[in-house]
Amino acid sequence: MKIVAIIQGRIDSTRLPGKVLADICGKPMLHYVVSRARQACTLSLLAVATSDQATDDVIVDFCQTNGVPYFRGSRDDVLDRYYHTAKYFQADVVVRLTADCPLLDPAIIDKVVETFIAGQFDYASNTLELTYPDGLDTEVFTSKALEIAWNEARLLSEREHVSPYIIKRADLFRIGSVKHNRNLSYFRWTVDQRQDLELVRQIYRCLGNNANFRLDDLVNLFRAHPELNSINAGVDRNEGYLKSLQLDALTIPEVKT
Repeated sequence: MKIVAIIQGRIDSTRLPGKVLADICGKPMLHYVVSRARQACTLSLLAVATSDQATDDVIVDFCQTNGVPYFRGSRDDVLDRYYHTAKYFQADVVVRLTADCPLLDPAIIDKVVETFIAGQFDYASNTLELTYPDGLDTEVFTSKALEIAWNEARLLSEREHVSPYIIKRADLFRIGSVKHNRNLSYFRWTVDQRQDLELVRQIYRCLGNNANFRLDDLVNLFRAHPELNSINAGVDRNEGYLKSLQLDALTIPEVKT
């Protein structure tokens, strides 16, 4: 079974352009995402999926310089980009990660993958019931489920955010949920806004710019320094997805074949 982690990212993100390569303690954010994800033991391969737009040449340059496999596809139809990336790398199973999560935890990636395999699911994630901090999201699905979604999904939210079609079709797919033993969903460790980026920079200044700290280390840091919570307080979770839902009724994207 070939398990391929695909990190999606492009340089012209709507809410914080350039964030994928934003500097964090002297290194681009994508460096931390790749370095931390590579520590997961369950992955056969890790690749970056970016767009075919010239603006994303800089992401390709990063991948080539750092020996990271990559694929270029649709800018806005991220589901299409994922499908063709998975096909290119001959994935049996896809692990969906995003380039704006520089604090992701390889142990959590492994936990979701192991749950997926043990339960013989078509899809498993730690995002269906929110108990993990925002920014440690991991989704795992079969290439077959991805292909069905690619063929059938029509709504903008389903094309832009990859997995909604699968999640909404429990009649078609076996779906598994991974929950933490305590609710830590109030922590926001993803990067969508400038406040988020500043928080992550502060975290790396405190813990060092290595990629070895884990969830418990981060929780302990916030216990010791509760003032960190105020840096990005008030920023909504899943803002991008909620915006896509509002546009669903207005836009039905063309499906590539």
